[in-house]
Amino acid sequence: MADINGLSGIGLDFFTNALNSVTGSGNDNTSQTVEGTKSFETLFNSAMNMISETDALAAEAEEAAIDFSLGNTESTHELTIAQQKAYLSLQYTVAIKNGLLDAYKEIMNIQI
Repeated sequence: MADINGLSGIGLDFFTNALNSVTGSGNDNTSQTVEGTKSFETLFNSAMNMISETDALAAEAEEAAIDFSLGNTESTHELTIAQQKAYLSLQYTVAIKNGLLDAYKEIMNIQI
């Protein structure tokens, strides 16, 4: 698996935490169901946090663009940084969504 620890500075390390929480083992069906529910809940909460962070970064980029266009700030550097953070966060969110959909499709194609 690829090392994604370098992304922690961006604030999107929920994926690592979710993967670590999913890798659990239980001996009986009840503990597996409870762990599976907790794992899904953790993964779902992480995804919702990621969407919230992406939305916040997009709002910050929009606010920076408005401030720049109104002349409140003259720093194109800060504007570019805010826009790139929002862009990278959105791209990462879309990549995670696509990965989860691919995993779901693979699970649905398993022959029982």
